[in-house]
Amino acid sequence: MRHFCALTALLIASGACPAQSGISLYGIVDVGVRSSNGLGASNAPAADRSSAVSSGVDETSRWGLRGREALDAGWAALLRLEGGINADTGATAKSDRLFDRLAWAGLATPYGTLAAGRQTNLLSDALISVDPLGKRDASFNPNVNIAGLSNTAFGTHAFGRQYGPSGYNDNFYRLDNTVKYTVTSGPWQARAAWSAGEVAGDNSAGAAHGVALAYQCQDWTVSGASMQFRSRDDLPLDAWTLGAALRIDGWQLKANAARNKADTGAGKSVTQRVLSAGVSRNLAAGLLLTTALYSVRREATGLPDDGFDRAFLYLEKSLSPRTTAYAEADYTSWRGDAAGLTGSRANDRHGSGVTLGLMHKF
Repeated sequence: MRHFCALTALLIASGACPAQSGISLYGIVDVGVRSSNGLGASNAPAADRSSAVSSGVDETSRWGLRGREALDAGWAALLRLEGGINADTGATAKSDRLFDRLAWAGLATPYGTLAAGRQTNLLSDALISVDPLGKRDASFNPNVNIAGLSNTAFGTHAFGRQYGPSGYNDNFYRLDNTVKYTVTSGPWQARAAWSAGEVAGDNSAGAAHGVALAYQCQDWTVSGASMQFRSRDDLPLDAWTLGAALRIDGWQLKANAARNKADTGAGKSVTQRVLSAGVSRNLAAGLLLTTALYSVRREATGLPDDGFDRAFLYLEKSLSPRTTAYAEADYTSWRGDAAGLTGSRANDRHGSGVTLGLMHKF
């Protein structure tokens, strides 16, 4: 009820005076039918086959409000509110937040953009142009989950605590209380961010900070970022990512490397590494083929090394400027004991899935 009332008020406000406020409603609804073997409905390792209606296999289902109001001398006031949607059930992606993805206000100036509120971390920003999948299938994409730190909880190597002010254990992809400054000069784009931990008496506990730099021209891009997160008991998590993209005769090639290390207790740590590469090409007008391979390796104090290798294939057909039909296939090979158990039964050491879906943007 609380979410419904807030949503109603915002929609009324956005429709009542669009000329004055410059607020627009936007979103994506992505839903598909998925069949998998060795993976459950949430893509966790499993011992059997499963089938599901899934949301966000191509792009994450979401809705949001975007606002811009021109001020004097080239300045503008900005706002962004965005929440995830589970299109298969109609539920919000996070039951405790209406706008779990973005909630910030800021200023665009001739000297850069300054924004404050809940925002993506700089690792996520750096990955946008160089992730081989273009950040498709975010809940299953290793660059989003591990390099971008959106889900570090699988298997025995979970961090088990919150680093930075994300609001969640093992998910630091978006951070509360964040001030981010972005400046673009020609092909260069630089970002800096600081997130307040808001722990009384300790300015570093629960906080995060970092920098990002990208160089983007017509045919190639290099993009990277480095961040440090602190837990509320002041344990560090250090992370970096660096990647490149290249266009050659209709082909687009992308590759990225990322690493993070978290101190999880006295004399204990977890280290994760992700290498990825992929290629995409338009096969015909409105028909895009994308392939990608990810290699994940993890080390944790007192535990055997684990990880996985995962391959994707996407075929997307644009039906209109706003609507895309797609077919997706993936294959995962687990390493060490990453596959785990279901009860007392060992999960399959290999998992595969296929999805047929439809995505509409508004």
